Amino acid sequence: MQLEVRPDPAEVGRARRWARSRLAGSGIAADGPLAETLVLLVSELVTNAVVHTGCPAVLRLSLPGVTAEAATVRLEVADASTRAPVPRCAGDDATGGRGLALVDGLADRWGWCAEGAGKRIWCELDRCAPAVAEAAPATCDNQAPKGGAAVTETGTSGLEGPRYEGLTYEAV
Repeated sequence: MQLEVRPDPAEVGRARRWARSRLAGSGIAADGPLAETLVLLVSELVTNAVVHTGCPAVLRLSLPGVTAEAATVRLEVADASTRAPVPRCAGDDATGGRGLALVDGLADRWGWCAEGAGKRIWCELDRCAPAVAEAAPATCDNQAPKGGAAVTETGTSGLEGPRYEGLTYEAV
């Protein structure tokens, strides 16, 4: 499933509504914690694409079927910008700069890769966490382990400053 997103901040709300509407056939309760986390991740990644690129983007969502008890939800946002996503450490008074920190804290895995003339940023949520966590194969080389920063094309961490391990986020 995919949604084309125009470079307009109003598109973020449309992307959230679209993602929530796709949950019905997946067995994920639209008002459950997984859905709320997914919608927040959609909001953050689409906002980044709209605000930082000024280019149209494509939101892709892969949801498990209703019978899949242990499955992975995958969210991708592709845009025409070649600029790498760079997590920032926002100060207390900053009105932005926390998006990728939220993605890092909420997603089980995330990363990015070059795609055509642009890039694709992705994240995954495990629907039911297995007893022993195993890393799912990534379709891009730039995969961030839980609690770590995405690895950029050069193989170095895109996160400068403190790590975001141990933080708890709540969608309100």
